[in-house]
Amino acid sequence: MQPRYSRFALMVALSFPLAMAACGEAQNNQAAAPPPPKVTVSKPVQKMVADYDEYVGRFVALDFVEVRARVAGYLDKIRFTDGQLVKEGDPLFTIDRRPFEASLEQAKAAVEQAKANLAFAEADLKRGSNLVPGTSITQQTLDQRIQAKRVAEASVVAQEAALKQAELDLQFTELKAPISGRIGDRRVSIGNLVNANTTLLGTVVSVDPIRFEFTMDEASYLRYLRAASEQASDKPNRGMSLPVKLKLIDEDNFAHEGKIDFVDNVIERATGTIRGRAEFQNPNGKLTPGMFGRIQISTAPPAVALMVPDSAIGTEQVRKFVFAVSADGTANPKYVTLGPVVDGMRVVTTGLDANDTVVVNGLMRVRPGIKVAPEQATAKAADSKETVVGTN
Repeated sequence: MQPRYSRFALMVALSFPLAMAACGEAQNNQAAAPPPPKVTVSKPVQKMVADYDEYVGRFVALDFVEVRARVAGYLDKIRFTDGQLVKEGDPLFTIDRRPFEASLEQAKAAVEQAKANLAFAEADLKRGSNLVPGTSITQQTLDQRIQAKRVAEASVVAQEAALKQAELDLQFTELKAPISGRIGDRRVSIGNLVNANTTLLGTVVSVDPIRFEFTMDEASYLRYLRAASEQASDKPNRGMSLPVKLKLIDEDNFAHEGKIDFVDNVIERATGTIRGRAEFQNPNGKLTPGMFGRIQISTAPPAVALMVPDSAIGTEQVRKFVFAVSADGTANPKYVTLGPVVDGMRVVTTGLDANDTVVVNGLMRVRPGIKVAPEQATAKAADSKETVVGTN
């Protein structure tokens, strides 16, 4: 029977090499620990931005006139080319003038006849007034002459009014452009009968400037009012003097600048929206009534904002964060509130400082509290001009 101490010594002798081997393997693993992950870092870009909302709307002409004749007659001449630009006062249509010229001559003759009757009545009354009432002339005869003079005076006034109407009717045979703008196509051909105040001959719309109508929701409307000047609340635009920009459906940039000139006086109950209107210059006539467009309305004056690439933003459930790298290379998360996108970069409204160094590339290799090997990225130059950016 072997002693118990001998068996224990044997077990210790056998386990010692195993322990030494394990220690050696741990030392090798420690020596082979991976280096800190390489990441690209940069400071937030600072830029002047102005937050805005976007709405779809439609252009409307500043002035729209339907050309109709004021007198009836046969259309004699058309003095324009369909679709051309016209100036106020340019001749457009001519109705046959001959019947109205004859009526004017009759009216002139009637005036002369009325004046002759008046002259005779005045002379007759003057002769009667020089006689002694009750002897050479009766009072009744004298009253009749007074009455005849008054009737003659009234006849002169009536015939002169008829003459003015005849002159107007003759003028109305020449239809001129009531406004400057672009005329549409002719609706009636030469030789057709034109009815007074009913027959549509054509339409004229103003070109420059032009208006753009859109609707905004109640919440946005209240936000605009808070940003507007209190002193201008009684103006047609309710003090909403912040700049607006517009682009057409085939344009990439908001290149057209304008201003809000009117806000409606009621909010529609069915939709909860209110109608607004902006005015734009249109010197080349490209903007056409009825055309759709998209308008940007600034919600606040321009201010300096911090921006980072979208690749620098991580998500933790409902919260957004970026990794900020300290001076010793340690990466820690900073929870942020995001704004809109401008020039491919995301605006950070809260949670970030201009002096923070943020991981912009390699976010998936970073864990909270670990050390990283930062490499400086090429900073995007801040734009000195104001940039209008959109809301979320």
